[in-house]
Amino acid sequence: MRNARLFSRFLLFVLLPLLSAQAQNVDLARQFPNLKARSIGPAGMSGRVTAIDAVHSNPDIIYIGAASGGVWKTTSGGAQWTPVFDSMSTQNIGALAIQQNNPNTVWAGTGEGNPRNSVSLGEGIFKTLDGGRTWQLMGLEKTRNIHRILIDPQNTNTVYAGAIGNPFAAHPERGLYKTTDGGESWKLILHTNDTSGVADMVMDPTNPNKLFVCMWQHQRTPWSFTSGGPGSGFYLTLNGGKSWTKLGKANGLPDTTGRIGIAIAPGDPDVVYAMVEATKNGLYR
Repeated sequence: MRNARLFSRFLLFVLLPLLSAQAQNVDLARQFPNLKARSIGPAGMSGRVTAIDAVHSNPDIIYIGAASGGVWKTTSGGAQWTPVFDSMSTQNIGALAIQQNNPNTVWAGTGEGNPRNSVSLGEGIFKTLDGGRTWQLMGLEKTRNIHRILIDPQNTNTVYAGAIGNPFAAHPERGLYKTTDGGESWKLILHTNDTSGVADMVMDPTNPNKLFVCMWQHQRTPWSFTSGGPGSGFYLTLNGGKSWTKLGKANGLPDTTGRIGIAIAPGDPDVVYAMVEATKNGLYR
């Protein structure tokens, strides 16, 4: 009953005057010159938060990236958020990484890593040196979707960008990229095939040359999705990507896999967890 009364009042005081004004050919824009649309934050599809990172020395400073809602920053532990990426050419975010020894430097990889039918594609990797006030495009435009970014804490000019790629198209720009000059140039250091990209990767907190990288072969069409294939696999490097070892049955993991999610224990980096999609899915340690 209460809802019916509210709806009646809405018709009486809002809709009917507007309809009457239109019927009388009144220029509403002239009548309400200060009535303007404004952004109130991520909504709908853009509400998917795809990336998050916080400043270790001040965890009230947090950045989040939305699938198609840009980068948002809080300095109050989440009480208030400010969009800091709105002036860029794309709002589709896949990865964020803060340089912890200088938190004003933040990397943003565009293009989300969730290959759903409404996946948002990106336009490369960006970097800010002033806490999000300004951003610079640092290349990798053809990767389309960047799912992970890792920064070498001992040499911050060394950055790894994991490109999962465009799930709708085969292309050679998928894989793991590395820069040693702060993004001025990039080298593709791990590539398995043109339909495989980086599903996840972690760095040993005590040895930045040791990385675990999960490659994932997948492809989406408007009517189907395939996961797994010879391009998938769990890879390990001990020398910053100069050489790689593919881990499999001999290491206790399935040889044929789909997507793999991984995590490393910060307090004991000998402990690594892998959530493996395979013929028999499982959590491995």
